[in-house]
Amino acid sequence: MIGGSLRRKLSGIVLLTTLVALIVALGAMVTYDLYAYRQGWINNVSAQAELLGRTTAPALEFDDAHVAQENLALLRFQPKLRAAAIYGARGGLFASYAASGTHGDFPALPGADGVFIEHGSLIVFKRIVAHGQILGVVYIRADYELYDRLLSYAGITLSVAIIALLVAWLMSLWLHRIVTGPILSIGATAREVVEQRDYSRRVDKRSNDELGALVDAFNDMMRETERRTEALEASNREKGREVEERRLAQLEVTRLNQELERRVQERTAQLERLNTDLSVATAAAEEANRAKSEFLSNMSHELRTPLNAIIGFGKLLESADTARFTPEKRQTFVEHIVAAGSHLLTLINDILNLSQIESGKVTLSMEPVAVATVLEECRAMTEPLAVVRSIRLLFPSDPGIHVHADRTRLKQVLINLLSNAVKYNRDSGSVVVDCSCPVPDRIRISIQDTGLGMASEQLRALFQPFNRLGQESGAQQGTGIGLVVTKRLVELMGGTIGVTSAPGTGSLFWIELDVKSRGAISVADEHEEIEHIDPHASVHPIRTVLCVEDNPASLELLKETLASRNDLRLLFASNGREGVAMARKHLPDVILMDNNMPVLSGREAQAILRGDPKTAGIPIVALSANAMPGAIADGLAAGYFRYLTKPLDLLALGEALDSALKFAASTKGS
Repeated sequence: MIGGSLRRKLSGIVLLTTLVALIVALGAMVTYDLYAYRQGWINNVSAQAELLGRTTAPALEFDDAHVAQENLALLRFQPKLRAAAIYGARGGLFASYAASGTHGDFPALPGADGVFIEHGSLIVFKRIVAHGQILGVVYIRADYELYDRLLSYAGITLSVAIIALLVAWLMSLWLHRIVTGPILSIGATAREVVEQRDYSRRVDKRSNDELGALVDAFNDMMRETERRTEALEASNREKGREVEERRLAQLEVTRLNQELERRVQERTAQLERLNTDLSVATAAAEEANRAKSEFLSNMSHELRTPLNAIIGFGKLLESADTARFTPEKRQTFVEHIVAAGSHLLTLINDILNLSQIESGKVTLSMEPVAVATVLEECRAMTEPLAVVRSIRLLFPSDPGIHVHADRTRLKQVLINLLSNAVKYNRDSGSVVVDCSCPVPDRIRISIQDTGLGMASEQLRALFQPFNRLGQESGAQQGTGIGLVVTKRLVELMGGTIGVTSAPGTGSLFWIELDVKSRGAISVADEHEEIEHIDPHASVHPIRTVLCVEDNPASLELLKETLASRNDLRLLFASNGREGVAMARKHLPDVILMDNNMPVLSGREAQAILRGDPKTAGIPIVALSANAMPGAIADGLAAGYFRYLTKPLDLLALGEALDSALKFAASTKGS
């Protein structure tokens, strides 16, 4: 709203009305002109790209870069066209042109057909098509002078607005003398009355119109006000003193009440905070006491078990009638004593490690550590255990990266995870170690086994001391706190640890740590290097794989297993109906499908897809817990491309997937 006197308000209204009308009129004109200019310039440059593509098509067909270069050189007669280029069908730069004084920065690869505006330039990509075949792409970059044109219009608009406002202001001055003169006179008199308390002031009457009637009414009001004021002043003097005293007393009472209320609220809040802190501290102390008691009880039991074995077999060896024992029997007793002693020493070492970590006395030497070197050392230490049970150890090729960690502690963590994977694996199973980068500055080292797996309640207690997971049958092989120490060490090195498992599908343990590159290689360059040497990398287009699995644990295992495949785009469905719908919508290259699903089984879903012409040629790999030879033969006869049994062999899964992808590629190519 316009402030100030009536004169200024009226002037402001006139000027504002004039300004709004000018803005609307000029804005419409400028907008239309700019739109017409933009469309015309885009059409002109697009036509140039189309013409250049038609004239250059023969040069691309005959691979004559000289002719294409001469065609581009004709653009020098178009000063607003700053650069142009011809790309071949494979995306390589075939010929280029740059105007004088222009940097010849051309895109490494051509973009999709269209018009783009970037950094004050108009960029056009246009495919060159001849005889129904794409021969290449035309690239043109031209000056986009829309902003300069807009600035010119802004200057013209400002000039016109200033002149129009000046004329409107001069007209408003002439109107003020006629309309606002009497009103301003009344206002000045009223102001003097208020300031000086002189109710005898009157306004001179200048006309007999509505303004004259207003002056008469104002003068009558002043006379009545003067009379009443004189009558009230006497009584108000006495009442004013009493009212003022009451007001001051009320203000003081209000202030005191507010102060009291504020103090009560502060004290109440303090008591509530103290009670809350006391409750939290009490609960924490009780929980710590329970945990300590449970830990001491478990530790006493764990220490007593190997000690009883050592003492028992020792007494047998020192008994007087040892002659009744054969040398082989005594050797067996000695082996039991040594095994119990080794178990006791391992238990004590784990307890000492855990106590050092909990007390904060562990000192880490953080440095860039080569992942390949540590994995090779771990492989040398765990391979003898795996050979005894015919377990295959599969390690990745050298990822060529370093992690920011303590070398000794990192090796301790990986050996513990690898030893557990071998210890609780099936005979003739496999352990797969993989390295991937979920984000550019983090590396994930995962260890996948083909063991019995773990249930959800086991996973929840996995990182608790003395959990005895995997030893429910009575084979007391571990201390129960190794994973606790492993988790604490990973967290001290700034990393995270996790596990994915389900009964019958094996377990996948992983740790994530910060990446440190070699030399002056940046994190981004290092990530590119990892992707370059990834054994799953492919120069072929990205392939789509649809995984249909109703078991959440098995579905998560598929996600973890296939996450490192950079050549795949993964889709997931949780039941057969959803899998059929997604297959029809996305037309994947390969489908991995659980054969035993409720409502709509894998066999039924496979039959539906085979009956649809759009999805009939997609190879489907069955995943089934039924390993009977008859079931495998029936599945292959029903149309499955491959039939894999659970728990999945990761090597067999990779081979089947690659074979299905090759089959899909050959089918599309034909």
